[in-house]
Amino acid sequence: MSRRGRPPKLTPEHRQTLQAMVSEMPTATLGELQRELKRRTGVEVHVRTIHKALALCGIERTRASGAVRVVRTDPDVRRYGYTEAHRRLQPKQTYPSCLTDAEWALVEDLFDHTGERGTPPKYARRLMVDACCYVVRTGCAWRMLPKEFGPWQNVYRTFRRWSEQGKFEHMHERLRALWRQREARAVEPTAAVLDAQSTRGSPQGGERGFDAGKKVKGRKRHLVVDTLGLLLAVSVTASSVQDRDGAHPVVAAALSKHPSIQTLFVDGAYAGSCAQTVSQCHGIHVDVVRHPGNRKPGRWHDASQADLFTIEANAQGFVVLAKRLVVERTHAWNERARRLVMHHDRLSAVSEAWVWLTEARMLLRRVAA
Repeated sequence: MSRRGRPPKLTPEHRQTLQAMVSEMPTATLGELQRELKRRTGVEVHVRTIHKALALCGIERTRASGAVRVVRTDPDVRRYGYTEAHRRLQPKQTYPSCLTDAEWALVEDLFDHTGERGTPPKYARRLMVDACCYVVRTGCAWRMLPKEFGPWQNVYRTFRRWSEQGKFEHMHERLRALWRQREARAVEPTAAVLDAQSTRGSPQGGERGFDAGKKVKGRKRHLVVDTLGLLLAVSVTASSVQDRDGAHPVVAAALSKHPSIQTLFVDGAYAGSCAQTVSQCHGIHVDVVRHPGNRKPGRWHDASQADLFTIEANAQGFVVLAKRLVVERTHAWNERARRLVMHHDRLSAVSEAWVWLTEARMLLRRVAA
């Protein structure tokens, strides 16, 4: 006697696909599994059907308690402090932030147009670039710029003109391509990481807001970086703008310059409708990377085998999260420049130009090394 009723939508092959998806994304929600299953197989089912299929495979959702095991490290190992590499100063460098001859040769044609018509510049273009690098590294006020760089008014006007022309962004794009080639990567990235950081704003004025989550009054930097941590797009908004609201402009800017991006890694703040909207509008896969100790979504666990998702942390309880560490490290790189610790400019576009210059200066030192 044949079995009556409608045949199941999920075949054994689909259940194997679900098992593979759970192994890759142990903290994914049922909605994310539903969208990923549709993307891989084209089959669209209800979340309860997915939950029932996982239960038949012996996979159930468990709380994340005990997912992080702290392991003490050697307290005598010192991982901070300056070395001789930080103190190096070549003869052509007035200050450590100034460009060397090898570094200037890589970007000279972007700033110094030899043979152009008109009155020659009174101050060398290399001196202007060095002055901008000095301001962003030390965080000094324009009026307190050392006299070796010339009048601060001239330096400021040159910086504003270059920032409006996108000179620092062009410099970074050139150096980013050179560094990716050195790391044996394709010039155009296929994966990117998105995150935001709230920083304080000065009494100078401009667009500001209050981030109730971080308790910070100022502005928020939205960054899209590649898997090496190199900047692809930046957007500066008020801190009151939610991460999910500020994600769409910066992602659109990154995809307009780099249409080869296929996967975007985000944290839990972008999960839900934001990740779904970005995926549908731009045709990319949005992967939400969650902390293994996050108790809210839990994690999928196969009762027939031992726990495979326990992650060991160091003495401070720090857990390295795949792909999320990349963009957090980029935020840390930017805060080495004291001009970026606090927003001192009225215009958000100027704050974005400082980020491009900071990242370009870092890459310039790498490529010329």
